[in-house]
Amino acid sequence: MNKQFSIAEAKNRLPALVHSTDEGVTIELTRRGKPVAVLISIRDYERLTRRQEGFWSALESFRRRQQESQESVITDADFSGLRDRSPGRGEPW
Repeated sequence: MNKQFSIAEAKNRLPALVHSTDEGVTIELTRRGKPVAVLISIRDYERLTRRQEGFWSALESFRRRQQESQESVITDADFSGLRDRSPGRGEPW
């Protein structure tokens, strides 16, 4: 749920607005009716700013976790044959 407040309103209600962010509410701050900032919970901020790993790093981490838990392991061989290597439609003439 999003709520919108002017900066002046937010200044007067800051403790209550901060408490609202703990409950999952996103607060949009406006100046002269235009959005200029957002108040979010620290949990949401950390999620948004967490460094994302690339695909291959994520795949390697996934494989490592699978091996550690002794589940079936996805290998490079599982990806072979997935790509269509046909030449396509070709020239119309």
